[in-house]
Amino acid sequence: MAGTLLEVAGVTAFYDASQALFGVDLSVGEGEVVALMGRNGMGKTTTIRTICRMMPHREGRISFAGRDLARLPSHQAAWLGLGLVPEGRRCFPTLTVHENLIAAARSGHWNADRVVALFPQLADRRHQKANTLSGGEQQMLAIGRALMTNPRLLILDEATEGLGPLVRREIWSVIARLKEEGLSILVVDKSIAALAAIAERCVILEKGTTCWSGPSADLTPALTQRYLGV
Repeated sequence: MAGTLLEVAGVTAFYDASQALFGVDLSVGEGEVVALMGRNGMGKTTTIRTICRMMPHREGRISFAGRDLARLPSHQAAWLGLGLVPEGRRCFPTLTVHENLIAAARSGHWNADRVVALFPQLADRRHQKANTLSGGEQQMLAIGRALMTNPRLLILDEATEGLGPLVRREIWSVIARLKEEGLSILVVDKSIAALAAIAERCVILEKGTTCWSGPSADLTPALTQRYLGV
């Protein structure tokens, strides 16, 4: 790992008068995969929204590639190299697959041909509108769209939510391939086993606070039950 790419330290955030984050600490190194974990409602998506500048934080520090993100709007944070695959996919429904891919594209390693090679199912869907795709195809498109921004950090919020077993397996295979290529990744998902298998480190949130972080190998069944069990 060459150095720290993303650092979140002591971050608090509010929805109007309601506090959602009470002190989140996490980091992602260059070329590292980090799993952001926690039960439903513990602040994972809110943390991602603050990182991507879709909502402000009140206290603490968020830095990316050595830049303080506090006063940056979301589009400028994206230009620094944050690539988001949001929960619920959020493809542009009336645009075609190709139009979705090029909507926010930046020059670099990833282009439409490389994305289609990564997700062959999209090859015959280039001119098909996104709202006619299956859920799995929409998730592939959402990942491809994020890759087309040529990010330094890929953030996946609920990477395989609502997908069938075969599609989930394919998505995890793609994430593993991106890891092998050295892309930094922050990933949220409900599959504890899949996350622990692919991530070097795990960060667990409980009630808007980082309650545990460490190597995936140290995530014992007792810790899993304590912080992630139903």
